[in-house]
Amino acid sequence: MRLLLFLVSLSALAQDYDLIIRNGRVLDGTGNPWFHADIGVKSGRITAVGDLKQARAAQTIDATGKYVTPGFIDMHSHSDRDLADPKLKFNRNMVAQGITISVVNQDGRSPESIQQQRSVYEKQGIGNHVILMTGHGSVRSRAMKNRDREKAADADIDAMRKLVEQGMREGAWGLSAGLEYVPGRYSDTRELIELVKAVKPFRGVYISHERSEGRDPMWKIASDPTPAADLLDAVRETIEIGRATGVPVVCSHIKAKGANYWGSSHAATQLIRRAREEGIPVYADQYPYETSGSDGNTVLMPLWAIAAPGVKVSGQIDGDRATMRNAKENLAERLKDPDTAAKIRGDIAHEIERRGGASRVVVWDAHLPQYKQKTIGQIAADLRVSPVEAVIWLQRNGLDGVPGGARMRGFSLSEEDLEHFMREDYMATCTDGAANMGHPRSYGAYPRKLRRYALDRGAITLPHAVRSMSGLPAQILGLKDRGRIDNGYWADLVVFDPARVRETAEMFAPEKYPEGVDWVLVNGVPVVASGKFTDAIPGKVLTPDKDAR
Repeated sequence: MRLLLFLVSLSALAQDYDLIIRNGRVLDGTGNPWFHADIGVKSGRITAVGDLKQARAAQTIDATGKYVTPGFIDMHSHSDRDLADPKLKFNRNMVAQGITISVVNQDGRSPESIQQQRSVYEKQGIGNHVILMTGHGSVRSRAMKNRDREKAADADIDAMRKLVEQGMREGAWGLSAGLEYVPGRYSDTRELIELVKAVKPFRGVYISHERSEGRDPMWKIASDPTPAADLLDAVRETIEIGRATGVPVVCSHIKAKGANYWGSSHAATQLIRRAREEGIPVYADQYPYETSGSDGNTVLMPLWAIAAPGVKVSGQIDGDRATMRNAKENLAERLKDPDTAAKIRGDIAHEIERRGGASRVVVWDAHLPQYKQKTIGQIAADLRVSPVEAVIWLQRNGLDGVPGGARMRGFSLSEEDLEHFMREDYMATCTDGAANMGHPRSYGAYPRKLRRYALDRGAITLPHAVRSMSGLPAQILGLKDRGRIDNGYWADLVVFDPARVRETAEMFAPEKYPEGVDWVLVNGVPVVASGKFTDAIPGKVLTPDKDAR
């Protein structure tokens, strides 16, 4: 009888798991070396890590020779529109990389109602978890309306603060800013400090697309005398916001942009290290690519040079492109004046350098097939002119309705800077991507970091890479039971094959899924199973009141 009772008890124990991942090399998200273990999952949570040879479960995954990691957290994602789309709510391009949490509403942009956005996700279901930010730029426009390009008065800041608090009460995780964009670029540090203070009682964070990512901001042109910040000024401002508020602050998708600014990653990281030694909670994130921007949006021609007569152009920014009419004729007329022509050429030379130099600006699409996928330097050599004159030629002879006459991409970052940044222990990972964005980072950022920088180049260790994708962002956000493999943590898990993991997305074919990410679990539910999408929608909207420490 006692033997029978023992066998019944053992049988009940053996059936106690919904899923077991067996024989994996566990990288737990802390940065520690991997260890062999089985992982038992029940009711969406990890309930055992160890030797489960005698246990059984409804589903078993054999991870022999593979790594098992926490689900990856995308610190800077533009998946908010995708997740709201019934056809894209599965977020395939992100879960294919192992991303189980997307932090959205970035660059200071968010909908008017966080509650309504949250409701859409919760009612229709989403493929992975989402964290919502409140956007500083959107709040500024709502509070100041048509004055949002002015300095904020005390009453404006008070109105903005109330909107930020409203967003936090509705479930936002913090404040995002886009300080190179309109209207964020018209704010000052005092305004930002006061608004970031408003997220502290809610355990919020501040994530900033900073005022500059190189020698000067993206809107700056050489002929514009307006003073502007460089990367180091921008990092100092983010540090000051962290110092004044005590809120964790993030220098988002940090980079050292421009051939004339390469190497400055060392000065930027020194600033951050010193601030952290003072106790200031400052962090950063990055995506592992030498090119920024999205699908062919680099314009080397100053927009004011091709704008319609009477149209005021405030700089080299996206919002001004809709004002372009008869660009070829406008440019030809302005080139007739020697002083104006000299300014145009100076602005072009400045932009070529900022985009990485003539040998690193590649034409995405052009009116002549032979110039597609060629650099500005190669086109200049073919035309037997200088790179500046080649840019003018493309505008005057190129695609109608396209600023610059051709769609281009600048490889404006140095791989040495990329690797220096990613070695820092406070440096998280992000995609800065979304479906249909036209950049391979939207489909391959995380597998690329694993394959190219950890497994192949050895620029970082594999435990370091995984921590930058899981445990570290969880620490920054203050997540209480995600980002690690441990008992009681939610079963957001990834199983990848080190022999096969890689991105397949390419610069001119960016919308291709990676390989080697075999299993992705969100709250214990497979959204990728044996390398195939399940289109399950177990994702949740995470909020500080429920999910923060």
